[in-house]
Amino acid sequence: MSQLAFTRRGRGAPIVLLHALGSSRHSFDPIIPALAMQFDVIAIDLPGFGDSKPLPASVEPTPAALAAAVAEQLDQLGVRSPHLVGNSLGGWVALELAARCTPASVTLLAPAGLWRRNTPLYDRASLQATRWLTRHALRFLFRLVDFRLGRALVLGQTHGRPMHMTPQQARAAIRSMATCPGFEATLKATVNRRLLARAPIDAPVTVAFGSRDLVLLKSQSRHVDQLPPGTHLEVLPGCGHLPMADDPTAVTSLILRSSGAAVPAERAA
Repeated sequence: MSQLAFTRRGRGAPIVLLHALGSSRHSFDPIIPALAMQFDVIAIDLPGFGDSKPLPASVEPTPAALAAAVAEQLDQLGVRSPHLVGNSLGGWVALELAARCTPASVTLLAPAGLWRRNTPLYDRASLQATRWLTRHALRFLFRLVDFRLGRALVLGQTHGRPMHMTPQQARAAIRSMATCPGFEATLKATVNRRLLARAPIDAPVTVAFGSRDLVLLKSQSRHVDQLPPGTHLEVLPGCGHLPMADDPTAVTSLILRSSGAAVPAERAA
């Protein structure tokens, strides 16, 4: 039986938020209050991340296996046909989950897996270096991000506007990467796989990349032709690979548009 940690707030149609590799459900904290005004928001820690235990040792933590665990958790909660939002690895998991349920919409924020063959060496090396640094220099990094320039140095690859983050937000991101027990096994499970979802999904699918995303390079990891037919493409100006902290308003607006929950202009006036 799946027992994944989650945060649940708000009322309305269910919307499920799935985080990046080395992150946690708290990466969505900047946008949860606004989403909770219109949705029943469920932010989930994937197996092996945040407060969720890893999958059993006998189960390889592929995106499909992670999606199966999330599907089991949603079934326990009685959630049917949710809107799905996934960032990075969470985007890959969201598309795997869409094949198991009937989503109301799918919003992909810088989804991982859109490479032609295996995970590019650049991404593997970047992730492994970040993991090593957070595990072996945690206290130093915590002190460094007390300063705006320090936040730019430490989080400049993953965030487009790291100096806009608070020291508390920066330390939370670093701690998530340093402490997650599922990092190595999950990274290994994705190295020789890619996201290939060419079958249609009977729901709106939107993909957005930040204009300052330095993790998923355009030439290597943004082959959107591997996404379902009819996927709508957008850009998040000034945002990095984890855009929720960079521009919560823009990310929330994107999700509302892609889910069909945006307030029409005449109603907003």
